[in-house]
Amino acid sequence: MAVNPSTTDFHAGAFGLPALEARLRQDLEWLALPGKSWTPVVTRDGQDVLDVAIVGGGQAGMAASVALSHLGVRNVIYDQSPEDFEGPWATTARMQTLRSPKTLTGPALGFAALTFRAWFEAQFGLDAWNALDKIPRLQWMEYLRWYRRAMRLDVRNGHRLQRIQPRADGVVELHLSTPGGPTIVLARRVVLATGRDGLGGAALPPLAQALPRDKWGHSSDVFDYGSLKGKRVAVIGGGSSAMDSAATALEEGAARVDLLIRRRELPRINKGKGSGNPGLVNGHWHLPDEWKWRIRNYVNRQQVPPPSGSTRRVSAFANARFLLGTAIEGAAVQGDVVQLHTSRGALEVDFVIFSTGFKVDWNIRPEFATIAPHILSWADRYTPPAAEQDAELRDMPYLGPVFEFQQKTAGALPGLERVHCFCYPAVASHGTVSGDIPAISDGATRLAQGIAAQLYGEDVEHHYANIQAYEEPELVGDEWVEAPWELPPGNTP
Repeated sequence: MAVNPSTTDFHAGAFGLPALEARLRQDLEWLALPGKSWTPVVTRDGQDVLDVAIVGGGQAGMAASVALSHLGVRNVIYDQSPEDFEGPWATTARMQTLRSPKTLTGPALGFAALTFRAWFEAQFGLDAWNALDKIPRLQWMEYLRWYRRAMRLDVRNGHRLQRIQPRADGVVELHLSTPGGPTIVLARRVVLATGRDGLGGAALPPLAQALPRDKWGHSSDVFDYGSLKGKRVAVIGGGSSAMDSAATALEEGAARVDLLIRRRELPRINKGKGSGNPGLVNGHWHLPDEWKWRIRNYVNRQQVPPPSGSTRRVSAFANARFLLGTAIEGAAVQGDVVQLHTSRGALEVDFVIFSTGFKVDWNIRPEFATIAPHILSWADRYTPPAAEQDAELRDMPYLGPVFEFQQKTAGALPGLERVHCFCYPAVASHGTVSGDIPAISDGATRLAQGIAAQLYGEDVEHHYANIQAYEEPELVGDEWVEAPWELPPGNTP
């Protein structure tokens, strides 16, 4: 029996995903979405050219795809992961729940029926929603899998980017390895929705180089924490990922976990939350460079505290130690033991986990080797005051208004501006709208509207010709009868 969304009670309890999907389809139909394609068909050397190729099928890539499709811009997502394992949620993330409030609408793009809440209530009801504290991590992944299917996104899994090559003829080459072998995709625009480490990788202290690779890991590694059972583990860092890594090791049976935290106190206040308002979401891009830098540098220096729940998850174990005010000064291996030299003395462990964040580092991303030397960075454009030096911000790309890379030297790599950075390193230029849950829809909308405008501008002659050639009549000539010319009484010609 078909579900009529207009008669379904969406507040009486669990009403099922089919009913929700019917309502979503009805909403989209009423709004005439997705939009009708309007861009001209482009070919190069006999090969079709996509309007937009999106690299990355996580929440940012999917939100960008939906926003583009609603504007009638054709796009395809390419993701290196197996189907249903895009993004970090079911692979490298180790928190029990999301850190964001459950009420944030995430990638829903203004559609109530596309929110996590709608998806959750459809299956479990309003009472369960009211009882829910934070969204379980793996349940968020299940929601994103449903999102992909409900929006019928074209995602090509098992496609890994090997090289990106902008060309002077208005297209970008993507060299991909695929399940069927290597291939080249041509696109007029490319969106890099590649996540937190999207333009680099793990930020590691130099002492990691002193250790054999089997003696350490980074919190973002795909790693079997069960292998730490019975071992002494050191976790370097005091942020969210440090707590998640430490707790996972403890839950998997580690004999002892020491958190080595350089600060004497953990930060208590998340200053990033203080900046979360529509003014910043829409206004950060328009600020002068000194204010963009000042705001982001302040948040970085204050640091984001780990969530209370994540910290309590660690402290619930008697064999966990919070070693505050402990700096790592060196490391060496003696036999099977790692000797850590700290500001408080020596410490013997069996394994080290670096929870030290991420950085922009083109050297560890060979797929970007062609474009990396030409990308304008913040270091090229802005010199901060001495008190506001920030290596993370310095290395981030200095982006244009549509998240596009800009050339360090004009004309050195034509077409570079056709590559758009819709991942975390866009934060210095655009604020937190390109990866995190709170404003991902705002960022995707800005990106899609900007790309649509750019495509229209490039093809304005084509569109003007279409206007001239348009001949569908509004009037056919029988809508009126012409009156004879008769002067009113008293008037003379």
